[in-house]
Amino acid sequence: MEKSNISRRSVLQVGGAASLAAAFGLAAGQPASASTLLGSKPQATEILDLGPAVVQFSLMSGLLVGDVLYIGSRNLDPVRIIAFHVPTGKVIGQTEISNGHSIQTLAADASGRYLYAGVLQKSTGVLPNLFRWDLNSLGTKATAIGYIGDRDVRDLSVAPNGRLYIVGGGSPTAPALWEFDPANGQITSLGIPDAGATLARAVAATDSTIFFGAGSTLNGGSGASRACLFAYDRAAKTFTNVTPAEMLKDPSIRDLGIVGDKLMVSSAGSLENSKIAAVSLSNPKTYVQTLSEGKTAKNFAAIGDKVYFANETGLIAYSLSANAISAVPYQGPSLGEIWGVDTKGGKVLVTSGYGFVAEIDPATGSTKTTDLGEAGAPSDPQSVMGIAAGAGYVYVGGNGVIARRSLRTGQVNNMSAPGEAKDAIVVDGALYTGQYSGQGIWSYDPRNGKPITQVADFPKEQNRPLDVCWDETNKLVLVAAQADTEGGGSLWTYDPRTGKKGFFLNPIDNVQLLRAVASRDGVAYLGGGNPNLDGAGTVVAFNPVAGKELWRLDAGEGAGIAALAVQGKYLYGVTRKGGLFVIDLPKRKVVHRSDITSVSYGFAALVTNRGAVYGVSNTHVFRFDPKTFEVATVVADIDGAWYSGSHINNDEDGYLYTMRGRNLVRINDHPRR
Repeated sequence: MEKSNISRRSVLQVGGAASLAAAFGLAAGQPASASTLLGSKPQATEILDLGPAVVQFSLMSGLLVGDVLYIGSRNLDPVRIIAFHVPTGKVIGQTEISNGHSIQTLAADASGRYLYAGVLQKSTGVLPNLFRWDLNSLGTKATAIGYIGDRDVRDLSVAPNGRLYIVGGGSPTAPALWEFDPANGQITSLGIPDAGATLARAVAATDSTIFFGAGSTLNGGSGASRACLFAYDRAAKTFTNVTPAEMLKDPSIRDLGIVGDKLMVSSAGSLENSKIAAVSLSNPKTYVQTLSEGKTAKNFAAIGDKVYFANETGLIAYSLSANAISAVPYQGPSLGEIWGVDTKGGKVLVTSGYGFVAEIDPATGSTKTTDLGEAGAPSDPQSVMGIAAGAGYVYVGGNGVIARRSLRTGQVNNMSAPGEAKDAIVVDGALYTGQYSGQGIWSYDPRNGKPITQVADFPKEQNRPLDVCWDETNKLVLVAAQADTEGGGSLWTYDPRTGKKGFFLNPIDNVQLLRAVASRDGVAYLGGGNPNLDGAGTVVAFNPVAGKELWRLDAGEGAGIAALAVQGKYLYGVTRKGGLFVIDLPKRKVVHRSDITSVSYGFAALVTNRGAVYGVSNTHVFRFDPKTFEVATVVADIDGAWYSGSHINNDEDGYLYTMRGRNLVRINDHPRR
């Protein structure tokens, strides 16, 4: 728990005009007039640093090697691997990685000496995304071994002969299968088996065959490939499609694992639940399969006839002999998102995204948990997601957690919540969040003493809630959600008074991803766009009670919409290409367009505050003149540490909250009227 005292932090007490300019948020080199510095009209913009927004040891992978569980961090800087000694329950080592923001995959060679790690990163380039740690010397740092051409490394597998195989994605091209030969240090592409796939998340290797699992977990729809499993013959250097027929309509292959003479295969669910198949390694066309529970199936580990794996709510067992699925009994705290499943001494070890390791007896469900922070894992500020403020608190979403900060005392409490709060609002003192992935709407009221809980669920394939707003006329929480695997999206509604929910599928179309929602006089205004920057950017006026479209127009001019906000009779929209459009709502007409690439490009967020519309991008906080629509910089080079798009929100007093680096800041700005 982090504690701070806001009363000690009022605007920074610093000397000299340059320091005062920094305290008031003036850009470097910007002239500071006497009236600005001394607080006379016009009032200066004040920035209050509230400290790190979300502090925890956030994780994204786990792998047991001998007695040590190696755990890869997520959204921490620097990214790192910790070594958790299972018998003693203590962290006995760690290493920092020189690039990337998260480690989703770890793999060890057959000897147990070398641990390989692959990272996720923000951009494609020549920086390394593959690393190796010598486990015989935990005090030495992991070394870079090179990079694959795909931006992100999603899975690794070491063949018995020591060669490493790598898959991932995130680049403009379809994902390839990559090989690292430790004998010569070379990384080689073995080819792209499916040009329509957008992401590969699974690989498993024998000496003769490498299995490659892919599909379109992100950027689905619009003709992207569905689940595909390929067998690569090392001798012939050819790919053969061996996808189980029952998985062909699923979005992607989720995971692969070798258990004896079987290849365990799972699909990512969407319209249907995940599926599990046990495939013959010697004849991959021969398999048995069954339907699993939930939409996720990953991290295979076996004890005898049982193969254990994780879904989105807990631990599942698959019987090889019976080809049957069963839930594993469990007596313990919620496991949240599971990033590692291993077995040791007849027990199942689960690495939980909530920051603990659970040792579970699969026969009885009895459980021992160890908090990684208490075991010695470092807690650091992480990059964040949604922000909401009101009733004396600021809430910031992280991975598996929402940090609640008291504006009166400065005390911060981390509340466990599944997945990620992509966006949120506070209404009448209560918090409402849109929870990724496919977790629906959650709510927390600090006055009733109850933990945060789900208040509305929706189809799991509508998995990414990107924007949350309040409809004051209809008293509804409105959520714009995109469907990563299917394309399109949905509008969710929730009435806090009655608990009634509404769901409206593809209110724009079945291609444009629904990314933004704003409200005026009981009408919801929805903004969409294609997965890439180009294409339609449609605004739809929608009745959220009747579920009916009122009108639409293409406002984006060839670019998808990043954010919407209403001020007076005008609907403001920012596109992902850095364009501003303003619609006169009574006239249903675009009355202004301008280029704002100087302050915004890519994802952005908007909020109406003190009679003006404010925005934040990855780099700047800005506002629009309510009469001329001219853009002005409020805070330059704010460079918030965002995990999935920037956010800005306000409280009842008109203070704005956003991120500067990994710190939460409060902005007091007075727009000209």
